[in-house]
Amino acid sequence: MQALHKGKQSVIFDNQPSILASAAIAGKKEAEGPLRNYFDYCGQDNTLGQKSWEKAESKLQEMAIDTAKRKAGCDYKDIELLFAGDLLNQCIGSAFAIRSTGIPFLGLYGACSTMAESLLLASAAVNAGYCKKAAALTSSHFASAERQYRFPLGYGGQRTPTAQWTVTGAGCCIVGTAAHGPYVNAATAGRIEDLGIKDANNMGAAMAPAAYSTLRAHFDDLGRAPNDYDMIVTGDLGALGKEILIDLFRRDGVSISGVYNDCGTMIFDLERQDVHAGGSGCGCGASVLCGYLLSQMRAGKLKNLLFCATGALLSPISTWQGESIPSICHAVSISAEKR
Repeated sequence: MQALHKGKQSVIFDNQPSILASAAIAGKKEAEGPLRNYFDYCGQDNTLGQKSWEKAESKLQEMAIDTAKRKAGCDYKDIELLFAGDLLNQCIGSAFAIRSTGIPFLGLYGACSTMAESLLLASAAVNAGYCKKAAALTSSHFASAERQYRFPLGYGGQRTPTAQWTVTGAGCCIVGTAAHGPYVNAATAGRIEDLGIKDANNMGAAMAPAAYSTLRAHFDDLGRAPNDYDMIVTGDLGALGKEILIDLFRRDGVSISGVYNDCGTMIFDLERQDVHAGGSGCGCGASVLCGYLLSQMRAGKLKNLLFCATGALLSPISTWQGESIPSICHAVSISAEKR
């Protein structure tokens, strides 16, 4: 067992679980962006036919897991563990979404890092033989997040240039064992980093140090380098956080620019859509991974991917009390073929 733990923070999955199927659900604004063709379903509005934004977020997750399990050719009873979470208090988006499925549920809160955290844990469970199939699921919704973390939308509050647009979307991966990829071969669990950023409208600056810390640990623990990957992608640093991360590596004499991108800058057209610094939220990394990125791997256009979802571990209470923003990042290494 010790041989599977590498360095201080990383693990390798010797059985290399497969992502049997994935599904990405997106909202109306996200469908107007450059990745529309990679979403399994795009909403016509932000309600998805529900009576509240919170119910709409649960609907995103319902659709994501239902679509993924159908693509995997299995039923809910075949999924032995579900790792899921969201941004809402007590993770109600996830709990209400899956309450009728009967799947054993382990709820998570990693803020916007939840897609990587859930995929890491689902892969670990399958790799260790604790279950044959596990699911990783998460979501976010622009309006439900704004209501909880900032101000009611009716206030018409002004957004700063560093602010990001919470993605209305969800993603789900079904993990199991199969003779085909994509395969999850390794992962690095992040440590909390807090450099004293207190501006809740500048998440990119708060989370970039966590992404840097986790990536450095991943490379050091596993003896890998940025060029071992066709793409390294963070979850939602946005335009500002992306540049900060590039600069942090540049100070080490390491260039990641050629292989690095951020889901928050990929999901929207930053020139045409009014999203300021880009996308954010659990659904940002989840929908880009489960839609665009995994489809590129299945098409043979990406062979090795490092998915690093980032999360700001704040709450409205901590912000009102003047606390800084602790941040986290988890990295999952995915390959088209077994490494």
